Amino acid sequence: MTGLSVEKTGSTRSIVFFIILNLSIFSLSIEARSSQQHASFPPRGWNSYDSFCWTISEAEFLQSAEIVSKRLLPHGYQYVVVDYLWYRKKVEGAYVDSLGFDVIDEWGRLHPDPGRWPSSRGGKGFTEVAEKVHRMGLKFGIHVMGGISAQAYNANSLVMDSVKGGAYEESGRHWRAKDIGIKEKACVWMSHGFMSVNIKLGAGKAFLRSLYRQYAEWGVDFIKHDCVFGTDFNIEEITFVSEVLKELDRPVLYSISPGTSVTPAMAKEVSQLVNMYRITGDDWDTWKDVTAHFDISRDLSASSMIGARGLQGKSWPDLDMLPLGWLTDQGSNVGPHRACNLNLEEQKSQMTLWSIAKSPLMFGGDVRNLDATTYNLITNPTLLEINSYSSNNKEFPYITATRVSRNKHKGYPHHPTGKNISTKQAFGLTSCKEPKANTWSIVDKNRGQICWNQHSSEKLEKPFCLYNRKALLASDKKLKHNQLYQGKLHLHTNDKAQSCLAASSQQKLTSKDYSRGALSPCKLDANQMWELHSNGTLENSYSGLCAVLNPVKAAEASSNGVRSWIATGRRGEVYVAFFNLNQEKTKISAKISDIATALRGKKNLVGASCTSHELWSGKDFGPTKDSVSIQVEPHGPALFVLHCSNA
Repeated sequence: MTGLSVEKTGSTRSIVFFIILNLSIFSLSIEARSSQQHASFPPRGWNSYDSFCWTISEAEFLQSAEIVSKRLLPHGYQYVVVDYLWYRKKVEGAYVDSLGFDVIDEWGRLHPDPGRWPSSRGGKGFTEVAEKVHRMGLKFGIHVMGGISAQAYNANSLVMDSVKGGAYEESGRHWRAKDIGIKEKACVWMSHGFMSVNIKLGAGKAFLRSLYRQYAEWGVDFIKHDCVFGTDFNIEEITFVSEVLKELDRPVLYSISPGTSVTPAMAKEVSQLVNMYRITGDDWDTWKDVTAHFDISRDLSASSMIGARGLQGKSWPDLDMLPLGWLTDQGSNVGPHRACNLNLEEQKSQMTLWSIAKSPLMFGGDVRNLDATTYNLITNPTLLEINSYSSNNKEFPYITATRVSRNKHKGYPHHPTGKNISTKQAFGLTSCKEPKANTWSIVDKNRGQICWNQHSSEKLEKPFCLYNRKALLASDKKLKHNQLYQGKLHLHTNDKAQSCLAASSQQKLTSKDYSRGALSPCKLDANQMWELHSNGTLENSYSGLCAVLNPVKAAEASSNGVRSWIATGRRGEVYVAFFNLNQEKTKISAKISDIATALRGKKNLVGASCTSHELWSGKDFGPTKDSVSIQVEPHGPALFVLHCSNA
């Protein structure tokens, strides 16, 4: 029985027609949704982290969203994102990695702190905030951490079955947080906050599904998923969350973070699962943070990762937020209180690189105090045109440079070379699928010595070896640890050292932090556990990434030199960007014939006469067939827009 009673045939026909009509409308809506490509262009918006860290309130957020709607939405900035710890009570003793100050429900799921987010009272979560944001014409986003909170684990909360309702039941019992949390795999840089979930268990999957279904119910359009990528790589959780997001009845843009030690191979593993993925550590307002993005951006462009296939659309390498304007400090308990430390030339370089590398543009400054200079920079129409519509974006190495000083001009090649440049070793992590990871071997079995067998032709200063620490099995904890990590290695740099090699730093790294591995006091956790496989890979138990030793030339480790990027526009124009990383004014030049060669298929450049406009100086340059050239300020950019014709 359905409870529906029909007496007349005509009424039956009407009901049948009504059902068929509604099924047709539903089918059309599904087809329309599937035909819309998600993240067709690099996403653009505002994120609260750089200006508020974790302390933002509902009133501050909605005030900021209103300004974004009026001033930045016309320029494509459509997402407003609450960054991390929106669930943490802002009381004495609470800080970034504190324990016991979070708001959780009976199912161990995080809810907004009602002290800062009063509309969340009564279990409403972000529903009212999302509705207000949507009425502004914007899309609403939140930051979430990977796994389960330590607070839910300690409370041993029941796991919710969001499909059937009520507590998750399997094998004749209800499952709880301590059944699914992996305490040994706590997030390294927030170890008191979160730990991984065992996704091999049905209860682990049920917990994660209950989280993301709840976010969708709140009206969330954008999720920034942290402590799952880079040195915190958790491909199992990324894959499962991606599957859950596909199941939802509304599109949710999926972003993952952080990006420490990301390689092209790692990017290829995740790009189809997400829409944005960070490729460096946190970007703050230092020049070294800016320059740290050039190499990885080049590598991902060369690997055809810009705008590659993503979750229900495209995916984009993410250079992180733009820390411009009025800011706070990393890990701070206070809101915006200082100006950006980058000078104007450095800010222009950052915005130019982010645009031509087609990174998502997420402004991080306080929009309530948005000065004219910053506003004009982040809304520059040429940069936004390049960011959305350009193609063939790549680094262009065929440039010449001459440093300009008061008394002399000193010429030098783009990449310094020479026999006397020393090579140092930098510990790093990469996908275990990369050939260079298969390079470790046992040298002395009795001492537990393993060494890196040189992969490249670079002559390293000395061999790099590690030693396995012999654990003392004196306590129950160590006995349990020995069972958990049977066959794993606990490594340090010599057989007498008391510090062990950890894959991920215990502090959240910024972009400029090159060395990813860290020596820290030996302890029993997955971050310090390694497994040497028969194929020569040394795999970390925390991230599943493999250890490598990267040769770093001393001459290339600095933030000096010049760089260049090129791209083509949708109307046939060509973009040429120069970047002067030196502390002196530098004349940078590029031959049009070399640009034509690099942009294969741009036949109109060969033997063409080109006119150009340089964005930052505002200068127009007359016809030329040979080269483009300009003096660039220290740490500054130049951006040429070329229009070429064979006529």
